[in-house]
Amino acid sequence: MRGARSLATCWPVAETLWWEAAMEEPGLSGCPLSAKTASFQVEDLDQLNIIHITGTKGKGSTCAFTERILRSYGLKTGFFSSPHLVQVRERIRINGQPISSELFTKHFWRLYHRLEETKDDSSCVSMPGYFRFLTLMAFHVFLQEKVDLAVLEVGIGGAYDCTNIIRKPVVCGITSLGIDHTGLLGDTMEKIAWQKGGIFKSGVPAFTVLQPDEPLAVLRDRAQQISCPLYLCPPLQALEEGGPPLTLGLEGEHQRSNAALALQVARCWLQQKGYQDAGELKASRPSLPGQLPLAPVFQPTPRMQQGLRHTEWPGRTQLLRRGPLTWYLDGAHTTSSMQACVRWFRQALHRCERPDSGSEVRVLLFNSTGDRDSAALLKLLQPCQFDYAIFCPNLAEMASTDNADQQNFTVTLDQVLLRCLAHQQHWSRLHEEQVSPDPWSTPGQEQDGPASLLLAPHPPHTHSASSLVFSCISHALQWITQGRDPLFQPPSPPRGLLAHPVADSGAMVLQEAAAIHVLVTGSLHLVGGVLKLLEPSLSQ
Repeated sequence: MRGARSLATCWPVAETLWWEAAMEEPGLSGCPLSAKTASFQVEDLDQLNIIHITGTKGKGSTCAFTERILRSYGLKTGFFSSPHLVQVRERIRINGQPISSELFTKHFWRLYHRLEETKDDSSCVSMPGYFRFLTLMAFHVFLQEKVDLAVLEVGIGGAYDCTNIIRKPVVCGITSLGIDHTGLLGDTMEKIAWQKGGIFKSGVPAFTVLQPDEPLAVLRDRAQQISCPLYLCPPLQALEEGGPPLTLGLEGEHQRSNAALALQVARCWLQQKGYQDAGELKASRPSLPGQLPLAPVFQPTPRMQQGLRHTEWPGRTQLLRRGPLTWYLDGAHTTSSMQACVRWFRQALHRCERPDSGSEVRVLLFNSTGDRDSAALLKLLQPCQFDYAIFCPNLAEMASTDNADQQNFTVTLDQVLLRCLAHQQHWSRLHEEQVSPDPWSTPGQEQDGPASLLLAPHPPHTHSASSLVFSCISHALQWITQGRDPLFQPPSPPRGLLAHPVADSGAMVLQEAAAIHVLVTGSLHLVGGVLKLLEPSLSQ
């Protein structure tokens, strides 16, 4: 994997050069990503029967639903996603499983040497950057392994993303839009929608979920300009009418929108490829004048239902129950995805059984990177009534030789620790300000009303503003678990780890608690580091 890590170190420079070239000359002509030098032609990618998915929220989950549905039809699937949680090879999957270390190594060096032989030393970018190299490698693997179809998750945006080298996907999808990556995509929903709509292709069906009016109009105009048939997905409830409720393998109300889009995309793919068992049409619903045509309402087939039910996507609304600890893992990192995460967390707490005796403790483990507004994210987390807020960098361990798949080589430890301290200060200020209307309560509704998303009863606690910063994830988990997670049993904590009044008093609280609920959120990389330590099998 060392070669992949060397590519990662030059990623930011390559990314900037690529985006500047692409913005000046739309399309792929400015892209240093060259399929021809990678032993295949762009036209060869048509063999992959590609499903191309972009969006701001839920594009990975939508891809996971789509891939699992089509695998239920006995098809051999390829799936390219980003980022990875624990190991880089998670980004390239065959039949839902990350490719093996042996397969990754074989295809990596075969592609690397091929590009070394054909690179132009006079070019400003002599070797594709990290993400573009992995994109090329995914195409290479899928062609060599002869998959029946490939599900591609866009990295950033759409129009200038290097996955957009494909010319003839079978179908495209756009998930919910929001504000993210503003430095690259623009600072308004309309600008972001324009970028996302860049994956549309003439004559290729595309589907989207309900969006705000302005970005939806941008998507509609983008599709009309190139004669791309764009359809609006009806809600999942419409597909459930007259049949049993659909069970989803991924938790959270927001996953229903992702599942609705996945069903439409998968059904369209099956129809385009001549499959008969693609769901019986129900009565169609007319579109309103001036609006996008509605996608068909159909009865999901048993194989579609099986696919939805068995979908797995680690790090997204994921629960791990381990002794007295329950881990809630979700990589939400935008305000809208954090709202969905908080809804899921609060509903999950409301459903869980209360211990017969003893206290319950709620712990937040948080980090945020890049240009995200961490103060806004933390404000959304306030109503969860955490007893402790823990902040740490996305670094699994302080001294590790096998942790490079998760390291960011472009920042120093001092820089990321300063950011964690800033998060802690934001959290403290929020408590000092005592921001009181709860943004999650419905106005005019009694707190115990049926539609309330209030947590289960939680007695007043004295640690509402307690917070700590740790230098790595392992130290944070050692303090949170206090040796009570049956699978996470690290060496003794380093001297001085508990040399803080809050850490010392909190340790006693955690040791005596009957139940400990830990929400890990703010960054997928943080979630990946936690999973690496809690689930060692993921590193094998």
